[in-house]
Amino acid sequence: MKKHHMDLFQKLVKSYYEGNFDETVEKIINTPGLDKDEITKTVSMLCGVEVENDENYIYNLKKAITNYQVRERIVEKLGQCTISCTKDETGKTKCQMACPFNAILKDPIKNTTYIDEDLCVNCGMCVDVCDNSKLMDRVEFIPIMELLKSGSPVIAAVAPAISGQWGSDVTMDQLRAAFIKAGFKDMLEVAFAADMLTIKEAVEFDHLVKNKDDMMITSCCCPMWVGMLKRVYSDLVKYVSPSVSPMIAAARVLKKLNPDAKVVFVGPCIAKKAEAKEKDLIGDVDFVLTFQELKGIFEILDIKPEELQGVASIEYASRGGRLYARSGGVSIAISEAIEELYPEKYSFLKTLHVDGVKECKEILNRAVAGEDLGANFIEGMGCVGGCVGGPKAIVPKEESRKAVDEFAYQSAVKVATHSGILDEVFLRIGINSLEDFKHPEKIEIFERNF
Repeated sequence: MKKHHMDLFQKLVKSYYEGNFDETVEKIINTPGLDKDEITKTVSMLCGVEVENDENYIYNLKKAITNYQVRERIVEKLGQCTISCTKDETGKTKCQMACPFNAILKDPIKNTTYIDEDLCVNCGMCVDVCDNSKLMDRVEFIPIMELLKSGSPVIAAVAPAISGQWGSDVTMDQLRAAFIKAGFKDMLEVAFAADMLTIKEAVEFDHLVKNKDDMMITSCCCPMWVGMLKRVYSDLVKYVSPSVSPMIAAARVLKKLNPDAKVVFVGPCIAKKAEAKEKDLIGDVDFVLTFQELKGIFEILDIKPEELQGVASIEYASRGGRLYARSGGVSIAISEAIEELYPEKYSFLKTLHVDGVKECKEILNRAVAGEDLGANFIEGMGCVGGCVGGPKAIVPKEESRKAVDEFAYQSAVKVATHSGILDEVFLRIGINSLEDFKHPEKIEIFERNF
């Protein structure tokens, strides 16, 4: 989030807590020199809702927050821009160069850019590169505040990339305490759901890959990678594992165990906001926050994780599940599970991982062309470095990757298949053996239809 948007967001959240929201919004939208339509749209986006500018704007804004409804659009253009930002030799603007799906087009009459909503997958890559802050992603914390006040048990499900985001000395137990202080019932590492998917995909590999011409593409982490496969490389979908992401798996399992639970995912990725709103996934994850948004919220509430007494939990996520945060981590986790469960197939396994839009497109183009990739298991992540390189991370990807690796390799559970807690949860959701992973009705909770 750009600094002036973060400042505005913090003002709105603080006023919502302190009870002077109306006065604060009134002052913001009537600031001299600001375009009224653009500032009201900005305020609406920062409140996680969509409200038109009219004489009843503040009333309608509060009503929309209270009666929150899912919005498919996450990324919006706030107003016309001068398209004076740096262009490459083809004449493209920064946002056009950043878009993996060519969804940002030029309007030659108005001399500005606009988003083609039919092509856009709301990945948010354009938001990060926009110099003049005309592109923005919707922020959902104020509706989350309403949810926290409702009395429902609200669980924060944190992405594995959270390691190191608040400094090398802040423990997961301290982060858990910070979420509880902010009003959440509890915090869960999504790495635990990644462990579940690791076993599922190991079983799939054994079932699907039987000779040198067979191939499996893992889809479970990155919505940008999934978007490329569905929209641009549809011929490869037949090779794609139908797994949901760890975010969706975590939410579904939590709600299976406690139907009253509400789930807020927290990660470094704008695209996860869009994933939560896909038609076949709506209702699994209630809201999504980014690390940068969470940092702003902790600052407003004067929550300093490094000063808190940690709330301890049992060690339940494995090394492999925590490594999902960075490029190559999924391949490591699943290859270890295959070695454990299907040693005869392990020597047959050849993994390949790519990260960044450019590399992802290059490998998928080669796959479509029928080239020998030298691998039968392909992992892709849209951000360079994987999730640690997400646009809404707080620390640089190199620092984040180091923290993720250190935390992962300290895990008491080394491989997902070694987790007794995982076995217990599988039993509670009706999965009693590896054989059950071969029955669609048993693993419906972990799958989607591409």
